[in-house]
Amino acid sequence: MPGLPSGLEGVRIACLTDVHLAGGVSAAARVALELLARERPDVVVLIGDICNCQSDLPTLAAWARDARGSAATFATLGNWEHTARIDRATAERAYDRAGVELLYNSVGRVSVRGATLSVVGIDDPVNGRPDPAEALKGVRTGDSVVWVLHAPGYVDGIAPNRYPAPSAVIAGHTHGGQIRLPFWTPYTPPGSGRFVAGWYRDTFAPLYVSRGIGTITVQARLFCPPELPIFTLTTRR
Repeated sequence: MPGLPSGLEGVRIACLTDVHLAGGVSAAARVALELLARERPDVVVLIGDICNCQSDLPTLAAWARDARGSAATFATLGNWEHTARIDRATAERAYDRAGVELLYNSVGRVSVRGATLSVVGIDDPVNGRPDPAEALKGVRTGDSVVWVLHAPGYVDGIAPNRYPAPSAVIAGHTHGGQIRLPFWTPYTPPGSGRFVAGWYRDTFAPLYVSRGIGTITVQARLFCPPELPIFTLTTRR
């Protein structure tokens, strides 16, 4: 991140997406908590599709309480939360119980060693109402900025000079294809666009698409392991 304040050098951000808590905590979700406890990232971002139904909200609140970063934890909504009619107020109440700040076209800030990182959370592009202009009202000139949103296909629709480019955009939604077969184009859900997994450098800002940790429809993964990426901020290249 060019211009990164010295206080943010080495800050670590963990990304959890597509957990799909449904009727309880899956083995993958339990392992994710164990990894977070071991790695102790400064910031954790929960980037949508953390649960599937309104009845899963108590499970979400209990699980998210243990999924927190040492300095801050933020969350955004995904298409499954919107499909379940979990609105902003309902999600805020659930996440508040876990000590997590919901970002809904808004900005969260975390201070480490006297320096501040701004995390811009965009509402789900598939079933929600993404509004980057509204979210960016809270960004101050000179802030070190990272965007988080659930479905990555939206990023291709952002003109290069429409908004100040963040240092990175982190997304999920695709499951990385979940079931990957040789010689077959992986299936990804609507809203994925051309993106599947990993880094993309040809968007308005560098984009990372996480495979996430959960499954949906078919409760299995093939040649597409779950992941919990942890990013380390640095000015070095």
